[in-house]
Amino acid sequence: MVNVRKYFLQKYMTRVMVDQYLAKQFYNAEYSGVEINRSPIGTRVIIYAGRPAMIIGKGGRTIKQLAQILEKHYQIENPQITVTNVEKPELDARVMAFRLAITLEKGYHFRRAAFITVRKIMNAGALGTEVVISGKLSSERARYEKLKEGTVYKSGQSLDYMVDRAIAIATLKPGIFGVEVVITKPLNPIDKMSLNEDVNMNEEGGESPAPSQGAITVTNVSFIDNEGGNKNDETKTRGGES
Repeated sequence: MVNVRKYFLQKYMTRVMVDQYLAKQFYNAEYSGVEINRSPIGTRVIIYAGRPAMIIGKGGRTIKQLAQILEKHYQIENPQITVTNVEKPELDARVMAFRLAITLEKGYHFRRAAFITVRKIMNAGALGTEVVISGKLSSERARYEKLKEGTVYKSGQSLDYMVDRAIAIATLKPGIFGVEVVITKPLNPIDKMSLNEDVNMNEEGGESPAPSQGAITVTNVSFIDNEGGNKNDETKTRGGES
């Protein structure tokens, strides 16, 4: 009998090891993630990346070598690899972290590169983002620089499905720089509450706003004109003190 706990642990350990290998080998291709699904005819491996052509290689050479590695070293039976684009790379924390790391390795100033990253993420519609770069930024002593814009959740249930976080490493002459990118996706929080304003219909069929707080509504009042006659009963709304 198959040990269920051991089976699922082995399954997820394989996925984690494959994910770490792909992130290390293809960070220049803006690797985002991988899905591994078993089927009767083999194992389907879906790789998400910002630049799929770098993973496929010329004539599919790289992807064929990758299939051999997955089968030999990670015991994945008959891997059928598919490489696809990330739908919105600017809202994927891993893609943006790798982009920022590559930009730093090309020699861009860390603060300028971080500002550009934050601007691209916010322009893509994110609710908030936080970018942290740590290392020997301007002296021999290591420190960190943090840029934050919008709303970034640090705790709560919204953290599980609204916030995407990723870490990347950039190798430069002064040493290794660490990059962390946190993105709050444009979704509605679970605890978000909205109040619908009451709208009253006026006599002409149009909409009129509800009386403001503190307003007094007076009904069934007869007004007497100067000539002593009575006017028709009216309904009047007025605000202020009674």
